Amino acid sequence: MATFFPPAARAGECVVLLHGLARSANSLLLMEWSLKRAGYDVVNVDYPSKEATIEDLADRAIPEALFSCRKSETVHFVTHSMGGILLRYYMERVAKPPARLGRTVMMGPPNHGTPVIDQLNDIPGFEYWNGIAGMQMGTGPESLPNRLGPVSFELGIIAGEQSLNPLLSSIIDGPNDGKVSVESTKVEGMSDHMVMPVTHTFMMNNPNVIEQVLAFLKNGSFKRD
Repeated sequence: MATFFPPAARAGECVVLLHGLARSANSLLLMEWSLKRAGYDVVNVDYPSKEATIEDLADRAIPEALFSCRKSETVHFVTHSMGGILLRYYMERVAKPPARLGRTVMMGPPNHGTPVIDQLNDIPGFEYWNGIAGMQMGTGPESLPNRLGPVSFELGIIAGEQSLNPLLSSIIDGPNDGKVSVESTKVEGMSDHMVMPVTHTFMMNNPNVIEQVLAFLKNGSFKRD
C-alpha cells in the first residue's frame, strides 16, 4: 500500500505528469490523485502523442506545463514510457535544466528505443497506431532516444519485468515489460534504478510503483527494505 506524506511537507512543489505513446492524461489519473493527496500541486499534461514528432510534442507540452507551475518553487517530473523521451529531448535542447527543477521519475522509458518498432514498423497500419513519434523509437543509431546524451538532472527510473504480450516480449532480449527491456530503460547519469514485477501498460497504477515514485521525489532514492 502506498505511503503518503503530510500535505504541508510538499507546499510549493509542483509535479508535471507526461503520459506515454497512444495514451492520454487519463492514464495517469491515479498517479495524479496520489500526488495531490501527498500535498503536491500537479499538472497532468494531455498531449496528442501520435500527431507530431517527439521534438514538436516536447516543445509544445513541456513549456506549457512549466508555465502552469510558475508559482511553485520546485518543479518535479513523473513520466511514463515515451513521456520520458520528450523530457530528455527538452532538457537537452535547453542546454541546462531550469533552476527550479527538482527530481524526475521515469516509468518504463525506452531510453535506448525498443526492437518492437524495428520489427513491426513495416506492418500495414503500424504507423497509424503508433504515430510519427512512435516510429522514432527504434533501437538504431538514428532513433531519437539513441541520439540523446546523458541526463544532467536528478533521475530515478522504474523498469518493469512482467509482460501482458508474450509475442512482443519474444522480440525483446532479456527481462522486459512487454514493450521495453529492463536494459533499455537505463541511461547514463541516472541517480537510481529499480526493477519491479509490473507491466508496461499498467505500471503507473500499481500501488507499489506509486509508493516508489513518492519516495524518490521526497528522498532522491527509491525505498529498499
